[in-house]
Amino acid sequence: MIISRTPFRVSFAGGGTDLAAFYRAEAGAVTSCTIDKYMFITVNKRFDATIRVSYSRTEIVDRVEDLAHPIVREAMQLTGLTRGLEITSIADLPAGTGMGSSSAFTVGLLNALHAYAGRHTSAEQLAEEACRIEIDLLGEPIGKQDQYAAAYGGLNHIRFNPDETVFVDPVISSPGTRDELGRHLLLFYTGVTRPAAQVLAKQEEDTAAKRDVLARMRDIAEAMAKALQAGRRLNRFGELLHEAWLLKRSVADGITNPEIDRWYQAARDAGALGGKVLGAGGGGFLLFFVERQNQDAVRGALADLRELPFHLEPQGSKIIYVGG
Repeated sequence: MIISRTPFRVSFAGGGTDLAAFYRAEAGAVTSCTIDKYMFITVNKRFDATIRVSYSRTEIVDRVEDLAHPIVREAMQLTGLTRGLEITSIADLPAGTGMGSSSAFTVGLLNALHAYAGRHTSAEQLAEEACRIEIDLLGEPIGKQDQYAAAYGGLNHIRFNPDETVFVDPVISSPGTRDELGRHLLLFYTGVTRPAAQVLAKQEEDTAAKRDVLARMRDIAEAMAKALQAGRRLNRFGELLHEAWLLKRSVADGITNPEIDRWYQAARDAGALGGKVLGAGGGGFLLFFVERQNQDAVRGALADLRELPFHLEPQGSKIIYVGG
């Protein structure tokens, strides 16, 4: 049996510039981190030659081509493991909440399948193969940031180049700065889940018209990385988070709604310097940067939402168990 553990990610700024419609004309970039909430994938030998896959439903098929789960089907074919396997997934967080769960699943599954076959796989290969499956083979209207964040882990500035290369640069900051960043961040669950594809498809359609806005969001992502590297005034990071949110909400319909706007303003009124909806928008998790003396006030203002305590996770997808 093989078990992989892959972290979920929190994206601070630059989302949308990782879509091909943007970065093929000019480089895109995001600044993001992974957190200590995970996708676990198990791959185990099955008694017979059938394939059993258990997620929100259970499938048992004779041929890999008959699997309804598209990511599992494509990942098994890509890795050459097409029979006699049992695959299960367990996640710390629900899908559709803006944490990159689909890509965490894809990266973690590829890692587990390669390990089952006795192959060591680099973070770069895992990210590239996950992008190939989700974007090229399955045609999902998504960007590349989630796959690279899940594979590499940590606090990174990730650049997406017109030639399809991706540069993952760790944000060089002191442990104290990273700890302080974590202590300033609060996450709240709105209770709403939604597929990202619909919002992202609309965003991709509007990329040409919103190119200047997206370019500014990319530049803010770089400014965030520099603010964290400097480590002297983290409040600047919170101010940039707010600026990025004001830009992001203008990119496409569906990113925000009156209820999200109400929660966001309530948090700001209580002392949050900045925040955003994670992922494509429309629901999921709200992230806020809040000075510690104002955090209880923000929690009170958002008392109808569920807070999710978390810490930053420095590692990407890894194999945590190899058994007989």
